[in-house]
Amino acid sequence: MHKGSLIGSTRVTMSLLAAVAGMWSLPASAQNAAYPNKPMRVIMNYTPGSATDLVARTVSAKMAELLALPVTVEHKPSANGVLGTEYVARSAPDGYTLLFSTSGHTSIPAALYGSKLPFDIFKDIAPVSQLVISTQIILAHPGLNVRTVGDLVKAAKAQPGKLNFASPGPGSPNHMGMELLKSLAGIDMVHVPYKGGAQAMTDLLSGRVQFTLTSMPSVMSYIKTGKLIGVAVGTTQRSPAAPDIPTVAESGYPGFEVFSWYGMFAPATTPRDIIGKANATINKALADPQVIETFTRQGAEPAGGTPEHLGKTMRDEYERWKKVIADAKIVAE
Repeated sequence: MHKGSLIGSTRVTMSLLAAVAGMWSLPASAQNAAYPNKPMRVIMNYTPGSATDLVARTVSAKMAELLALPVTVEHKPSANGVLGTEYVARSAPDGYTLLFSTSGHTSIPAALYGSKLPFDIFKDIAPVSQLVISTQIILAHPGLNVRTVGDLVKAAKAQPGKLNFASPGPGSPNHMGMELLKSLAGIDMVHVPYKGGAQAMTDLLSGRVQFTLTSMPSVMSYIKTGKLIGVAVGTTQRSPAAPDIPTVAESGYPGFEVFSWYGMFAPATTPRDIIGKANATINKALADPQVIETFTRQGAEPAGGTPEHLGKTMRDEYERWKKVIADAKIVAE
């Protein structure tokens, strides 16, 4: 599992001041001191029912409990996360509208599309906290009789350009990870993009598509019941949630490492003290034993940490995937 989790190494405490009557007339410093004292919204770039939905709702529910305030999740799905990200970037920078997003809708689209995006991910939104690091797993429809990476590569080489794999959209970690495997293994498969992970999973279960690379949360039940085959995981170590499933690296492709991270963001001009308070609440939520157990059972690792840690993670991912895109000669669609 990818390392770097700060949960457990620090204990965060947070003192919240009572709401102040007539707050609209107070100077900004006084308003910031009272934050938060009204309902918060978490905007997410994905469709309901996806693995990301589980993460967003688990963290938001614990934040609401800690703050004794409503924290609602609103879905604004679109290709490459444009709709939700733009919405938050243009929202009031007061900490009451946050963006829940992932590497697939931040670093990777920036590397793939660059200036074609209607925003600069590094300038228009501000990192608040990393939330979870999630193991990626290659899944196959059982009708293919593919159970290992070796089986997958053999089948793909026997039918160049005939097998296909689903993703929740171009530029997603799911798409890029399979492109990396294609490059490492020298195979040709067809990418079938969807508008969300839930739709892609529905078609994989029905056999309309044959493979996918996706986050382990929300798919473990399909593996346990035999509805889908867990071929290999993308992290460098096996997942405690599925210790019998090997890694892609140990299956003969040591250059393969793909995982997803989830993070919370705010409009770029949000005051630092407000970001600090939101960060403290999130870290406290992620340190809750029940939250930790919920995620680890599903093959995810609570991460947390500082806004600076998330910002560096984004930059590192951007540079990594930019190289993969160039090496694989992937052209933005």
